[in-house]
Amino acid sequence: MTVDSILEKDLVGNEWLTEEELRFLMTVTDEETLQKIYKKAYEVKAAYVDKVAYYRGLIEFSNRCIKNCLYCGIRYENSKTERFDMSRDDVLKMAKWAYEHEYGSLTLQSGERTDEGFVDYVVDLIRDIKKLSNNELGITMCVGEQSEEAYRRMREAGADRYLLRIETTNQELFEMIHPKDALHSFETRVNCLKSLRKVGFQVGTGVMIGLPGQTLDDLVNDILFYRDMDIDMIGMGPYVVHHDTPLGQRALELGIDSQKGKLERVQLGLKMIALTRLFLKDVNIAATTALQALDKLGREKGLAAGANILMPIITVPEHRAKYLLYDNKPCVDDNADQCKECLTRRVMSIGDRVGWKEQGNSQHYKKRIVK
Repeated sequence: MTVDSILEKDLVGNEWLTEEELRFLMTVTDEETLQKIYKKAYEVKAAYVDKVAYYRGLIEFSNRCIKNCLYCGIRYENSKTERFDMSRDDVLKMAKWAYEHEYGSLTLQSGERTDEGFVDYVVDLIRDIKKLSNNELGITMCVGEQSEEAYRRMREAGADRYLLRIETTNQELFEMIHPKDALHSFETRVNCLKSLRKVGFQVGTGVMIGLPGQTLDDLVNDILFYRDMDIDMIGMGPYVVHHDTPLGQRALELGIDSQKGKLERVQLGLKMIALTRLFLKDVNIAATTALQALDKLGREKGLAAGANILMPIITVPEHRAKYLLYDNKPCVDDNADQCKECLTRRVMSIGDRVGWKEQGNSQHYKKRIVK
């Protein structure tokens, strides 16, 4: 088995990677060979989801969180984080801005809360955004683990997609990066993904790439999890340290945040995008801001390796710097117009176009609901 023999398969057509081939490709580290893999992944993207980058205007509307994940900058116990709740008027103002600037979709993201008042607030926001956009803006929710009834209410209010990252499918590693209590359960996370499918969402998940203790086999198993769970969209990126977290402190002690370590995680992140595209073909895959946090050209490289989704931040400027899941987050000093212009130049630089006014729903999802 060689990389060339694998890539000679008609992956753009009806041939598929085997698990054995996937595991073999995951071991590749030579940059010249990786570029061949990225090129093939881009060809598969062009054939299955087109050379289009779909925007999900990201509104981070609150950083209050009941969770205490060991890697996250807005974890409950991080007293250094200045907490905020964006006003309803500001959320709707930015949604209106996105609609008027021809975005096809929004992502509403916050820290995790499960109280009834929070769910009511979110459901009303979804309805209002659908109304102000004449039902044209797609809505992706990213508000964590909720009850099946809460998911159903969000879906019935008009939300189209839901992103709930598994973070890692290695249960032992999952338990290492989360507190050992009832609020942080691998089984609960998986069951939530099943509930999201049950109520009719386009379901998204993803992982952190390059975690301390993570292996290449873990990453392959993550991609197999996407397949086995019939996932529609993938939001994954390299692990980026937040210095005020337990995992961040451990990572700094281990020295994995050296320049060499950052480059290795970027390479792993791009490889995961490319191999997920080659293995699953028609899912939506995001080029995340985490890539750009470690490499100034990270999102362009992600698109060139097979990604087709971007999430430009449209959070109001006064709150951007407070929603820091990790250090060195890009674009916190920009406004929505600057993010739009910058990202559009990045898209055009690799030969893709922006899907203005297009929701960019998952081709994988479309095929499944037709069956």
